[in-house]
Amino acid sequence: MARVSEEDVREALRRVGDPARDGNVVDLGMITGLVVRDGNVMFSIEIEPERAPEMESLRLACEQVVAGLPGALSVTAVLTAEQTPQPQAPPAPQPPQPPQPPQPPQMASGGQAPQIGRHGSAGGQKLEMPGIGSIIAIASGKGGVGKSTVTVNLAVALSRLGLKVGILDADIYGPSMPRMLGISGQPRSDGDKLETMRGHGVSCMSIGFLVDPDQPTIWRGPMVMGALEQLLGDVKWGELDVMLVDMPPGTGDAQLTMAQKVPLKGAIIVSTPQDIALIDARKGLNMFRQTEVPVLGMIENMSYFHCPSCGERAEIFGHGGARETAAELGCDFLGEIPLHISVRETSDAGTPITAADPESAEARAFVAIAEQIKARL
Repeated sequence: MARVSEEDVREALRRVGDPARDGNVVDLGMITGLVVRDGNVMFSIEIEPERAPEMESLRLACEQVVAGLPGALSVTAVLTAEQTPQPQAPPAPQPPQPPQPPQPPQMASGGQAPQIGRHGSAGGQKLEMPGIGSIIAIASGKGGVGKSTVTVNLAVALSRLGLKVGILDADIYGPSMPRMLGISGQPRSDGDKLETMRGHGVSCMSIGFLVDPDQPTIWRGPMVMGALEQLLGDVKWGELDVMLVDMPPGTGDAQLTMAQKVPLKGAIIVSTPQDIALIDARKGLNMFRQTEVPVLGMIENMSYFHCPSCGERAEIFGHGGARETAAELGCDFLGEIPLHISVRETSDAGTPITAADPESAEARAFVAIAEQIKARL
């Protein structure tokens, strides 16, 4: 099969003109963020904010000309806009006002969602995910707490408990599931949808299968949201009892997209015991509550270190902070995961500890949490 290139895409897009200006979308500098990987094409179209309602037909035209290229398996085009700030006259002086008591911050209400590909959704409408029993977000307030390690081991543990399990790697900027599941190569396409990749009995889809692992993903928010919705809607997931979503850290575009557009059964918050991690974990938990996603519980990762040589237990990052935070915030505490070199080594090797050594103490800790999740489903 012929391989489509960036230049092929740009030449095709030169056939699409901006109806309001003299020129095509490429020469006018409207195409940004172009990524081509093994037949999968993604790009954004820069427009003026006030023209957004009338530009959907141009977006569709761009998708169609690229989709007609030999070797183009999938195409995602999104509209994005930057409002250039205009200089303003200084405000007229106002008489002094008495101080007002501070008001609690409010979450921004959803404005008009950016236009996305053919399987995307708009507004507050949830994506339809037929065949998937429950979707659970595995989240953290900050990076470095082992959320992806927890996700992959819970997925393998749930699979060993008899469930059909899938993982959506929603960390667009730092996808890690291909490495942790020991999966290489690119997904196949049936001409309409991509097929999932499989490792250790778990189905998986990740942007890491579609982009060069050595190249950074330099995308604005609309591209990230479009990619997430396409990883859900343009993938043949099949019948699953549960899908775990490995969320990126923080409370930004990706988290809001998942909370508002995906029918989540609930969210699980992963944290380490120290205060600095728990501060951000609280933010993540409250974000899900404000978007009306149930929080199923908290997990304390790296809870303690059990020395394999001397047998002593060391609480390197403290201990019990996540349990106390869960009790304070009124959610369940699901369990503790010890800090052990085998967990890191097996994850790096693409064979999670729950698959490599299912009888180890570390694997049993994951299985105990997986059993609680299964009971809730």
